[in-house]
Amino acid sequence: MRHGKKFNHLGRKTAHRNAMLSNMATSLILHKRIQTTVAKAKALRKVVEPLLTKAKSDTTHSRRVVFSYLQDKEAVKILFDEVATKIASRPGGYTRIIKTGTRQGDNAEMAIIELVDYNVLLLGGDAAEKKKTRRSRRSGGSKPATEATEAPKEESAE
Repeated sequence: MRHGKKFNHLGRKTAHRNAMLSNMATSLILHKRIQTTVAKAKALRKVVEPLLTKAKSDTTHSRRVVFSYLQDKEAVKILFDEVATKIASRPGGYTRIIKTGTRQGDNAEMAIIELVDYNVLLLGGDAAEKKKTRRSRRSGGSKPATEATEAPKEESAE
């Protein structure tokens, strides 16, 4: 009977699966966003969220526990210095999975998994505040239509 067996084995042996998820967790922490299949993203979320919660308390023990899983000093440093300060007030739900369609080769469902507090487009950060310019074939380029019509009137009045 398979009562309570919910873990997705991802078609790999235990050692291979653990190594793959550890490498994916390191990449997610370093790059803040990675593209993978939906099944791997869901499995990765179950691995990364406890590590992010552990990073909220910056103690030697928690650093050693996280390092024992990630095996990357740079990723541990970024996790405890940068990421933990951003997620300090968040009670959970540190990652977001966005489905992006299917892969052309084998029709696998693809997704982007990202850290929630690092998506500046959804948060309305610096990238969202950039002024949008519309490219049209009408009047003189980037000036709004009202400025373009007012300028000739001023010249004719002189």
